[in-house]
Amino acid sequence: MGLNVKVEGLSLKKGYNLLIHNLNFEIKPGEVISLTGENGVGKTTLLRTLAGFLMPHAGTISAHENDVQIEPEIWHGSMTHFLGHHDALSPSRTVAQELKFQADFLGGEVAGIEQLNLLGLMDLETRYLSAGQKRRLSFARLLMVKRPLWLLDEPMAPLDVGHRALIAGLMQKHLSEGGMIIAAVHDPLPFETRGLKLERPTAKEREAASV
Repeated sequence: MGLNVKVEGLSLKKGYNLLIHNLNFEIKPGEVISLTGENGVGKTTLLRTLAGFLMPHAGTISAHENDVQIEPEIWHGSMTHFLGHHDALSPSRTVAQELKFQADFLGGEVAGIEQLNLLGLMDLETRYLSAGQKRRLSFARLLMVKRPLWLLDEPMAPLDVGHRALIAGLMQKHLSEGGMIIAAVHDPLPFETRGLKLERPTAKEREAASV
């Protein structure tokens, strides 16, 4: 895939509250970063900013493919998958209908039914699914269209042991094919990752950012 993403001097705010100050890192094909830190430290905000849903307070996020810079609207729209902490599913659609909707929306084909053990759930409305089943259904859209950067917010949280291993296998396959993953986690992922611990800004940093 050849995409690499660089974050330089990034500061993020939530309202008037400075969450992240002067963050720097780079991610390249085949790499996975585990975001850790206390609740409210900005892990979800960082993922949403990387996905293009939020604007930085300061600093830059740049993406390059084969040393050519990619316009933000292009790599946000066609090179990233964001899987939030809350599953974005329509409660009145069946699993089959939700899969088709997601495939049509992404411009891909329905995928992941067998890999994610969804076959026996196809006629159920999503409102009746357990938290783990909803997470597996949400994960299917990452398989419908190949995009190099997966931004995952607590991807394993609602899953049982067996399905954690299943999802871990799909994540490792993505990495082996040159993909990248940035995941906010409380518990370690079941394979080797590069850790990035977010710390709360100091009082001096918060004061400087408010000027």
